[in-house]
Amino acid sequence: MVTRSSAASTRDNRDLRVNDRLAIPRDELVVRATRASGAGGQHVNKTSTRVEITWNVVASQALDDADRARISARLSSRLSDDGELRVVASDTRSQLQNRELAEARLADLVRRALVVPKARKKTRPSRAAKQARLDDKRKTSEKKRVRRSNTDE
Repeated sequence: MVTRSSAASTRDNRDLRVNDRLAIPRDELVVRATRASGAGGQHVNKTSTRVEITWNVVASQALDDADRARISARLSSRLSDDGELRVVASDTRSQLQNRELAEARLADLVRRALVVPKARKKTRPSRAAKQARLDDKRKTSEKKRVRRSNTDE
């Protein structure tokens, strides 16, 4: 069995793991619980189960400049004027489950925003592909020409 020091394990448990090189410190996350709408009867009216998590991308210490720029560009429509990313979960009647869902959504959103797209490799059609395309165009043209000549009679 592997044991770790208590300081290292509490730090790892506190951080929201996004991928193998990025973890968002929990003290940068602002969590608010409010009353949810929807099904649940009287339960909905008296408990705050909807969870809203905001994270300031601009002021985050967890990001380097390249990652910050990539997230800001990819998630610009979801960022507020202050640079805050907001994720909401009200799927279940449990505040804890909604918090876990919101954290998972935030991590997934950031993870997908950090993916560097593969550079497109320019390609050209082969000579045979060009010839096949031109032959197909000639056949289609001939087919339509024959149809035209038959309807004129």
